[in-house]
Amino acid sequence: MDKLAFAGLILGLVSVASGYTLHGGLLSTLFDLPALVIVLGGTLGAVIFQTPLPQFTVGIKMLGWVFKAQYVPLNATVERLINWGTAARTNGFLSLEAEALQETDPFLHNALNLLVDGVEPAILQDALDAELTLERERLLRSAKIYEAMGGYSPTIGIIGAVLGLIQAMQNIDKPELLGHGIATAFVATVYGVGFANLVFIPISNKLKSIVIQRTLYQELIVEGVVSIANGENPRVIERKLAAYRVG
Repeated sequence: MDKLAFAGLILGLVSVASGYTLHGGLLSTLFDLPALVIVLGGTLGAVIFQTPLPQFTVGIKMLGWVFKAQYVPLNATVERLINWGTAARTNGFLSLEAEALQETDPFLHNALNLLVDGVEPAILQDALDAELTLERERLLRSAKIYEAMGGYSPTIGIIGAVLGLIQAMQNIDKPELLGHGIATAFVATVYGVGFANLVFIPISNKLKSIVIQRTLYQELIVEGVVSIANGENPRVIERKLAAYRVG
């Protein structure tokens, strides 16, 4: 679990709720099922309406990444690529066949298979670059559904507030009911703005950050595998990949 992401969400929600109660507000007044249905249902409906099904499906699957600690083995992969470069230079590309068969990372598995098959370095780089770019764009487009939710949510909240005010005005001759109805109506606005800025937009930015990390990892693989295909000295490969190390 990504404890930092979880802590950030809790801190944001608790801070808003605590600030409200410090002014004498009651938390119970912030819970309104109709407003919640309008904001979440309306926002989700708008996003589903504009998003192709495959993109929406990938975006929902990516939601699990937000609270799951993401480990990108940059340093370990640098060492592996250097070792593979030494093995390939000494025993040829076929010496890496066992590594290719055992590799579980799809992108690295594909890169090693192309290397073992003796694909020309230029063609190898073009193939891996194309795969990298398409995967990155696919994931970024899917992450943007949460950015879209962050854009629609405040507006849907305003719609909910207006609908609540229309209903409240029906009790204009009953001041005690009118005041309660107006307060309830504005809860929808709180939901709209709150979900947008505390949930949807942070989720979008977090997913984009994860995609960038994955892209950096794949760029490392491309750089290393193409260098091996070119028969470069392992020391040269090590220097080229040093910039990808962290810590």
